[in-house]
Amino acid sequence: MAAPAARGAEDGNVSDAAGALILAVCAIWSLISAAGRETRPEGVLLALLAVAAGFACGRICGTLLPVAAASVAALSALLMALVWRHGMPGATATAETAPGHTGASAALLVLATGAACCAAAAARRDSLRFTLRLLALGTACAALGLGSVAGFAAAAGVLLCSLAAARMRSRLLGLAGLALAAGLAVGLTWAVAEDVLPDGLTVSLEGPLTANRVQLWGDAARLAAQHPVLGIGPDRFAELSPTAQQTLGSDGRPHSAALQQAAEQGLVGVVLLGAAFGWLLYVLWRSPRSTAVALTAGAALTALAVLASVGNALSFTPVTAGAGLLAGLASARRPIGAGGRRDDGTAAQEAQAGPAGL
Repeated sequence: MAAPAARGAEDGNVSDAAGALILAVCAIWSLISAAGRETRPEGVLLALLAVAAGFACGRICGTLLPVAAASVAALSALLMALVWRHGMPGATATAETAPGHTGASAALLVLATGAACCAAAAARRDSLRFTLRLLALGTACAALGLGSVAGFAAAAGVLLCSLAAARMRSRLLGLAGLALAAGLAVGLTWAVAEDVLPDGLTVSLEGPLTANRVQLWGDAARLAAQHPVLGIGPDRFAELSPTAQQTLGSDGRPHSAALQQAAEQGLVGVVLLGAAFGWLLYVLWRSPRSTAVALTAGAALTALAVLASVGNALSFTPVTAGAGLLAGLASARRPIGAGGRRDDGTAAQEAQAGPAGL
């Protein structure tokens, strides 16, 4: 058991070092793209700090109390989504609210569902596992109560993926599929922004997306084409987007994480954003936790990425901190004395570890 434990610790050290490097490069690049211009990179730096802090907290709490920590995280995210229903941007586009604000409430509910499902996958008692699944289902239904159909669909998708993950043996295949889904969502967003889709499909998408949001995406794509390397600088979209200036109540963002990165930090910023998401999936792949826990967390983070590609989810510190927290919980190492063998998804090891697998 010593050799597998040593390999697991080495894998964790490598993934942690890679994450620290990627986050550091993201911070440095935001400062480089802001140099010499009237920009405000503080928002980007705060988001990176929130991810790092959430990840560290998740690692610690997940090692000490894996089920309890994930349950508390789920309840906290659900409570924040309900309490901040009016304090954060609303769940749907209205005359008083700029389009794209579905991200905040929906993202918190998705993270709450993912945390509850991770806790259920980690629980050993059937009664507790059933209760946590009910919590996840109730969280998804809460999205409908807040008027967010996108949030309900994303949370329900996480719950279904969690149920399917309990029967999967290879986490690598599952995580690769999740990465592909996130990439397709970003690609579709970019295609809408560039207006390269067939007219009929564009019209059908413009209805749920709203014409205003599509115009914001078009502005972001044009700014990215004009400034492909450094971008226009962090938090300058409102100054250079005609649509944002003409929209009442606009928050000055294009409501798409990838397009905002492209416009404000150039293609390098987009690559770094993708690298950060890829790092989170890599961490889950090398996680010593069970395949069910890893794939459930991966599904929640992918749903968050999809919401961020068409909304404004990553503009809120609780969301970015929650994403880091969930990844930390799902990749926490086993407590000393609890066994160091890593669950790598093979049939033999899954049979020994059991479906709950923590």
